[in-house]
Amino acid sequence: MAEKKSKPVSVVTGGAGFLGSHLIDRLLSEGHRVIAIDNLITGNMANIGHLAGNGNFHFIKHNVSNFIFLPDEKLDYVFHFASPASPIDYLELPIPTLKVGALGTHNTLGLAKDKKAAFILASTSECYGDPLVHPQKEDYWGNVNPIGPRGVYDEAKRFAEAMTMAYHRYHKVDTRIVRIFNTYGPRMRLRDGRVVPAFIGQALAGKPLTVFGDGSQTRSFCYVADLIDGIFKLAMSDFHEPVNIGNPREMTIKQFAEEIIRITGARSTIDYKPLPVDDPKVRQPDISRAKKILGWEPKVQFEEGIKKTIEYFRNALKGAGSN
Repeated sequence: MAEKKSKPVSVVTGGAGFLGSHLIDRLLSEGHRVIAIDNLITGNMANIGHLAGNGNFHFIKHNVSNFIFLPDEKLDYVFHFASPASPIDYLELPIPTLKVGALGTHNTLGLAKDKKAAFILASTSECYGDPLVHPQKEDYWGNVNPIGPRGVYDEAKRFAEAMTMAYHRYHKVDTRIVRIFNTYGPRMRLRDGRVVPAFIGQALAGKPLTVFGDGSQTRSFCYVADLIDGIFKLAMSDFHEPVNIGNPREMTIKQFAEEIIRITGARSTIDYKPLPVDDPKVRQPDISRAKKILGWEPKVQFEEGIKKTIEYFRNALKGAGSN
């Protein structure tokens, strides 16, 4: 029992999600006890199924937009990763998205304050909107349409950052803010609307790949293991300003589609459709701050990471086909 008490204890909201589940694996490997909280609105128990029976892991089904009650727990870290995060999700769930960014952040900050725990906010490159500065540095304030369809996500995260800094300045809570850029890897949902699972799913099914606009818009893709490494290093640091974590290797959506077709060996063509409202034209992190403060930069090459991701989706599709 004494050994259990001596382990650092971390809460991860959104723990059954893509990033939350990978973060939990990393924390457990670093000797933490982990309490995952998720209402499963977009999370999936399959992402944490391998942790069943692990004495250092506990799952609570709960919506963090409601009060969080953990009366007897000593906590060292609160990672707030709960939120719909893909366009399909936050366009279908606009009010829960706003609530988890506002009320969920308030509740998790209150938990961290009460338990004297460090607080780590999963923010997003969407805070930069459709940026007028390229690449994006943390001191750029962004170009966001607050009343557009994407505003429910962008403004929820911007508000979450403002509240996090308010708790840091006013209540002296030990906070971190990570601005997460496009990330890919195993455990992404096949039909979550983001470009990586969309293209891979279409290619594996032999369907045309749907490219919005002319495909000249850019994204920078970071493999999930690299991203989680950056987040862990930030959590263990004492740096309070926002930090970009992502891969600065930029490519156009058209190039990305062509790479997926090449690597999967699909015979798919590319199908062009109109660009969605307020879709960012460019997205590339400046990671100078992460390099300097955390000694972090991504290591996984695109081809290596994308092959692992394609393999994951291949197996997931086989499993779905056999059910």
